[in-house]
Amino acid sequence: MDVASTPESVIPDSISENDSGAWAEGAEDRISAISGTHAEVAVVDLAYSGPVPCSLALRPGELRGLPVTAVPGRARERVTPSALRPGRRYRAALSLLGPAFVVSVAYVDPGNFATNFAGGAEHGYALAWVVVMASVMAVLVQYLAAKVGLSTGRTLPELCRDRFGRRANALLWVQAEVVAMATDLAEFVGAAVGLNLVFGVPLLAAGLITAVVAFVILGLEQRCRRRFELAIIALLTLVGAGFGYLFLAAGEQRYGQLAAGLAPRLSGAGTLGLAVGIIGATVMPHVVYLHSALHKNRTRATGRGQRRRLLTANKWDCIVGLGAAGLVNLAMLCVAAALFHKPGLAGISDLGAVHSHLATLAGGGAALAFGVALMASGLSSSSVGTYAGQVIMAGFMNWHVPLAARRLVTMLPSLIILALAVNTTQALVYSQIVLSFGIPFALIPLLLVSRDRAVMTDMANRRLTSSLMLLTTIIITALNLCLLYGTITSLIA
Repeated sequence: MDVASTPESVIPDSISENDSGAWAEGAEDRISAISGTHAEVAVVDLAYSGPVPCSLALRPGELRGLPVTAVPGRARERVTPSALRPGRRYRAALSLLGPAFVVSVAYVDPGNFATNFAGGAEHGYALAWVVVMASVMAVLVQYLAAKVGLSTGRTLPELCRDRFGRRANALLWVQAEVVAMATDLAEFVGAAVGLNLVFGVPLLAAGLITAVVAFVILGLEQRCRRRFELAIIALLTLVGAGFGYLFLAAGEQRYGQLAAGLAPRLSGAGTLGLAVGIIGATVMPHVVYLHSALHKNRTRATGRGQRRRLLTANKWDCIVGLGAAGLVNLAMLCVAAALFHKPGLAGISDLGAVHSHLATLAGGGAALAFGVALMASGLSSSSVGTYAGQVIMAGFMNWHVPLAARRLVTMLPSLIILALAVNTTQALVYSQIVLSFGIPFALIPLLLVSRDRAVMTDMANRRLTSSLMLLTTIIITALNLCLLYGTITSLIA
């Protein structure tokens, strides 16, 4: 049918997925000529009565020739690449990118700052291969998590609720909630420390500011998921830009040593422990659950060819998004190796100490870049962590709690720690211990679901993919157990 714009008197301001089909019935009788009176319109595809993404809201003049009708206002939308004529397909392709960038903030959260700087300061470039291997593992895990959401239109926790018994789901929910809160603690504290370093705000006041900013970011998700994604991507860009500047400000890098560090080897006292720490903290369980949710109802494919195109777009989203996070982690290691791998500085890991030494060795601009990157990392990852907690509760237990209420509950432990002036670096260590418990509970269900052809249909894992995922699960789980054992032993000693 021809595309046109309809008067506001016969069309609601927005059309949801549930009522778009009803509105579409008899729509031809209510269509008038394109008036161009609306600066922006939402688009409803009458072929399947689903709305298209807000990032693709088009102007009336761009709608000619599309099998859709235009309505005033914006809706939470989705689209398939083939829905647009060839000249417009690049916009559809861009709209499919973003979820992997959102989850990638978990791979550059404040916990990664301390681990990477400790590794570079103590062992120079020797652990560069660990960072690269961890990043490759992250791409595989998150690719499969996103594929589950693309294929089924459901989240991983929802699929677990159908697959496992009530008691098993209760156990999965409890551990996932504990892990999400522990992760949120580290990220919330990291953002507060960043505000303290940059603006000199007392930690408790910085924590309250972090809470307000997190509410604002989460509010974007309620209005339009794409806006939430773009806000997180903007904060991630700040982190990347900060460490890009730090990499240059650190001075001459020893690229020969960096190349040698890409060869897998463990040498020197403490190398194994730090390697375990870097890899063991790579996969964040909460974003494994979240990534599947970010693709829920995001797109709809009408055939095998379209499903494959969406899967390809998802693959590149994961490679680019998580690859960028891997480069940031590698930059952290290189900065620490160039500046701190020397007598008297090799044991540095406290974030405040890193900030002050950067000011001394590389100038105030470098210290500012570090503080801004830490602040952006904490703010973005804290918002993502709260969103993931909501997905976990709704998926495993089918309970729905307002996002604002959940944010209030999860931030209380962080505010208490900041108010009591507890050692923030030690708080990060404890949160990593709790996080280690949740790794197998996320990876094993992901492996079982993604290889199940009854659930995934033609998107089920190939044998090689399942084998690689099994190997990754074994390695990460074993290393997390080693990390957990070593950390507890050192604390007791």
